[in-house]
Amino acid sequence: MRIDPQILEAFLRDVQLESTSPDDPVVVRYIPKPWELVGTGNYAGVFAHPDYPDVVVKLYAPGRPGIEQERQVYRKLDASRYFPVCYQAGERYLVLKRMRGISLYDCVMYGIPIPPQVIEDVEEAMAEARAKGLYPHDVHGKNVLMYQGRGYLIDVSDYYQQQFDSKWHDLRRAYYRIYLPFLKDRRWKVPRWLLEVVRKGYRYYRKLKKWLR
Repeated sequence: MRIDPQILEAFLRDVQLESTSPDDPVVVRYIPKPWELVGTGNYAGVFAHPDYPDVVVKLYAPGRPGIEQERQVYRKLDASRYFPVCYQAGERYLVLKRMRGISLYDCVMYGIPIPPQVIEDVEEAMAEARAKGLYPHDVHGKNVLMYQGRGYLIDVSDYYQQQFDSKWHDLRRAYYRIYLPFLKDRRWKVPRWLLEVVRKGYRYYRKLKKWLR
């Protein structure tokens, strides 16, 4: 599915976003109507147009690298039930299939139970990516979606990096040791500020652990 070139060109001309730090989400300064912001990552923002409900535009912030590598990752993934499909690509943008669902991060924040099937789906998706010569990287609570009790992965931009990434390993361990026995059926809502404390604390823990090696 392709977006009308004039609509896409006008959006790319008018939208304003910047990346102030590679460790924090990009900042969106202006979104032309009727586009809407779907989400942000450390290098790019994701936007949707109401006339194209089945796709999103992932736009890299000026000066941030990685789009060519991400394009190659999508070529290797090809069609998969677990990952988006890339329909178009430009110098700074990708037009991707819109994956429906709620992130595991938001599930915890809103007290929505996460069944074990979602975790198993992520394991299978990562195995599929490895079989296609990729290296699943940066798989965490904001990059895993749950839809109708099944798991899906978004943001494959770092799947070309060959070094080991422990984020999913640590999250999976926390799911089975803490979330499943103590939180899943209680439907407790964890406030965003506390989730952000955990996220940033984990990031510093990883840096410290790497420094101590």
